[in-house]
Amino acid sequence: MTIASHLKAIQTSLPKEVTLVAVSKKKTNTAILEAYQAGQRIFGENKVQELAQKAEELPRDIAWHMIGHLQTNKVKFIAPFISLIHGLDSLKLLKEINKRALQNNRIIDCLLQIHIASESTKFGFGINEVESTLHSAKQFENIKIVGLMGMATFTDDIEQVTQEFKRLKALFERVKNEQITTLSMGMSGDYQLAIEQGSTMIRVGSAIFGHRN
Repeated sequence: MTIASHLKAIQTSLPKEVTLVAVSKKKTNTAILEAYQAGQRIFGENKVQELAQKAEELPRDIAWHMIGHLQTNKVKFIAPFISLIHGLDSLKLLKEINKRALQNNRIIDCLLQIHIASESTKFGFGINEVESTLHSAKQFENIKIVGLMGMATFTDDIEQVTQEFKRLKALFERVKNEQITTLSMGMSGDYQLAIEQGSTMIRVGSAIFGHRN
């Protein structure tokens, strides 16, 4: 099966309110162009250098999403063009994105990353910090928090993953408004489950591009 046929199969299975982010990290420009020619316009990368290079070389109408952990000292490289930052996980990062957005005369859309997994290695705000963070964010005029993002524990325990998604959905229901409309949860292995629990944005790589080369 080709990238285009994988993509088609996923796109036709998605409810219309769910946005597909094609995770193109470590993929060649050729592979990305194949997905692009099949109609995909939103691509997600997790390394700033790779992201900046691809944005330079590939079609200008691609909406690039930063889906990995973002270090404050790297924000300046993507601030001129980034479409959405998924992993806003600290106030320090929030301040830096706002500063760089202002320098580029832009408002940058971001998702607050919420820590829902049992692994302590994952980044994000605690569920009880979200409302105060959203309140603090109001003073930053060049950032727009448009939703929440969370990654479930990497486990085969479907019940555990379901509960983690449910917790994030409940939090999303509490804070959503005209601006906060995106709930990003679900990846290649668990996106169907995430959609059942109310996800509006999924990040899918290997199910489109095949396993990492």
